[in-house]
Amino acid sequence: MTAADAPATMDLVTNHQEVPPTGVRTTEPLTQYLQRAHQRVRAFDRRHPLPWDLSFTGFWVTAALIDYTGGGWRSITHNPGAPGPFLLTLSLGLSVPLLRRRTRPAAVLLAMAPFALVNAWSGTALQAALLQLVVVYHIALRLPLRHLWWAAALVLTPVVVSTARYGEGEWSQQIGSQLTSVLVAVLIGVTVRTRQNYTEALEDRARRLETERDQQARLAAAAERARIAREMHDIIGHNLSVITGLADGGRYAAGKSPERAAQALDAIATTSRQALGELRRLLDVLRDEGTAAHPADLTPQPALTDLDRLIDGVRNAGLPVHTTVEGRATLPPGRQLTVYRVVQEALTNTLKHAGPDATSEISLVYGDKGAVTVTVTDTGALGTSAPADGRGLPGMRERTALYGGTLEAGPRPRPEQGWRVRLHLPEESPQ
Repeated sequence: MTAADAPATMDLVTNHQEVPPTGVRTTEPLTQYLQRAHQRVRAFDRRHPLPWDLSFTGFWVTAALIDYTGGGWRSITHNPGAPGPFLLTLSLGLSVPLLRRRTRPAAVLLAMAPFALVNAWSGTALQAALLQLVVVYHIALRLPLRHLWWAAALVLTPVVVSTARYGEGEWSQQIGSQLTSVLVAVLIGVTVRTRQNYTEALEDRARRLETERDQQARLAAAAERARIAREMHDIIGHNLSVITGLADGGRYAAGKSPERAAQALDAIATTSRQALGELRRLLDVLRDEGTAAHPADLTPQPALTDLDRLIDGVRNAGLPVHTTVEGRATLPPGRQLTVYRVVQEALTNTLKHAGPDATSEISLVYGDKGAVTVTVTDTGALGTSAPADGRGLPGMRERTALYGGTLEAGPRPRPEQGWRVRLHLPEESPQ
């Protein structure tokens, strides 16, 4: 077993260290240095496996040849007179196949098995036979565990043959020793394999979490863009519609009643300032500055208390509005904003599309636990108050969906004329 066969440890924890003062030399921990060196070796081995396989195989071929030429095998052999070519063939047959141990471990063990069997039968007892344990380790590391049964039997067979033929030592001692060696090789292989699988699972999880994080960021950015678009549409669209209505009324009144024209100009100025103030507050919220104003000053969220001012602005623009309220308004800020924006959008559409003689009626019915029903109707020509820009209704439906409500918008049933928008927000669900 080699360092190249062990798994690379993934560094999943980012260590945030303080930057040392200028001129101070820091000493890198030895474990980090060794870890990076190991990762570089592993990366090179993945890209270029042949150099390491050649080096590993060459080392054990050399060791097997040294055992043969140095005569070390004679101290345990039963056949000291074995010819040199025979010993050389056995040494190479038990070591050279290691070159393919990582890619074809089963085939390598099968190729080494005849040489190991001949080695045991002839009594030469070359130590190169122990290299089968390296192949057993790779079988446990890379192949399904069911292969271990026949691999263990294949490795134990030469021991059985040698013990039966030469009768040296007890059967239990000889087979037990070899079986222990096989079990150690298997356990090391299974342990390394388990660690590799665990590391791969962590890497896969880290990749999936990174992908999910990017997706969440994109979804959050898209939702924020949609929210900003709704706010901009509601703020600018409504106020420009009011300004347009005031300007048209002032133009007609300029010749007959200069005082009414001056009032229209004052109302235009007031509405413009209000629109500019709301727009500035919205933009302030989007600014990423640490020295921002108080959060309350940066929140462009009108409440139900602002409905009277909204309705007064619409009346000044020339649209008569009648309001009826039932119940007590006890809505949280988010629901208040939804009600306000829906009423604002409905009145804006009436101003833009219902015609000069239209009137509007608003009905607010408050229930318990945040429930509310809002109905906005107008008396414009049939279908003329429908939103034409394609943004108003989708914006209202998106706001309504946030609270599980329903929104109905369409022509009033015959014989009545005009348009009706009905919003219903149900009771708040318990947390």
